[in-house]
Amino acid sequence: MKGFNLSVLSLCLVFTLTGCGDVQVDSVDSNAVDTYTGSYPIRSVATVGMVADIVRNVGGEYVAVEQLMGSGVDPHLYKTTRDDVQKIMSGDIVFYSGLMLEGKMGDTLIKVSRNKPVYAVTEEIDPNTLLEPAEFQGHYDPHVWMDVAVWIQCVDAVTSALAIFDPEHAEQYRVNAGPYRDKLKRLHAYGEKTIGSVPQGSRVLVTSHDAFNYFGRAYGLEVLGVQGISTESEAGLQRINALVDLIVEQGVKAVFVESSVPRKNIEALVDGAASRGHVIGIGGELFSDAMGETGTYEGTYEGMLDHNITVVSRALGGEAPKNGLNGKLNQSDDHQ
Repeated sequence: MKGFNLSVLSLCLVFTLTGCGDVQVDSVDSNAVDTYTGSYPIRSVATVGMVADIVRNVGGEYVAVEQLMGSGVDPHLYKTTRDDVQKIMSGDIVFYSGLMLEGKMGDTLIKVSRNKPVYAVTEEIDPNTLLEPAEFQGHYDPHVWMDVAVWIQCVDAVTSALAIFDPEHAEQYRVNAGPYRDKLKRLHAYGEKTIGSVPQGSRVLVTSHDAFNYFGRAYGLEVLGVQGISTESEAGLQRINALVDLIVEQGVKAVFVESSVPRKNIEALVDGAASRGHVIGIGGELFSDAMGETGTYEGTYEGMLDHNITVVSRALGGEAPKNGLNGKLNQSDDHQ
């Protein structure tokens, strides 16, 4: 399991939010992290829903999860609150995604790591499976959960971290991880089959920002975002006009809004295409940097990706069941 020791964290602090996710980290053995001696359940803290979902499934009855960022929250722009700091400080172990996703929360995570185990779940991902877009200036694209086959690697990272921290229940964590991995493998196969049914000429996915590059690579779609990988980047008129030209020329059937990003840029594309005589609709709302509402199927990682896969496939002319892989989606065929 790879973790953050103090020297690495100090280096990350020097390069605050510019490359911490790319630093090579020494492996942490069982002596590097104090083992848990308190009462159960262990109090774990997770930054975003996708990470929290792994911890809940692997931790089971022995781990309680406090999720900091809920549905509709953009982690790129999120500012750590006093309550967040208190929750992190009172937790026993902390998990975050990494690869610069959490942005401005980085300083807090660095400070806390001096006193308790803090793990980036993406640290064990094979670098050969990561994307490094030119526009991200030498850093990896952090939206790895969009490729289910890659995100599965993070299950191993969480399992290893919990086993090191709580060796008494290490075997149970490994047992819990098995069915969760199997579920995600089935989800990935559904994505390949369902989006594979979209006609070749219609495999263009236009969204609010470049959060879907892994999704496109995994399931054979050309992905175009109005904004860059981080929602901090501004979409200029030139970029919008260029996308309108492409939409009209290729006869794109639908564009998509995102649950955690304002929809004004996508609406500008719709209006621009209409002014050129090409009527295009909004194919639906996709989950990009945050999952759905807590307590719903879409509020789980499986439900989030099931929703995205199903909505995209149906909107672009593919074949997908109305209510998704498990028949649990609420409004998978609604165009916004």
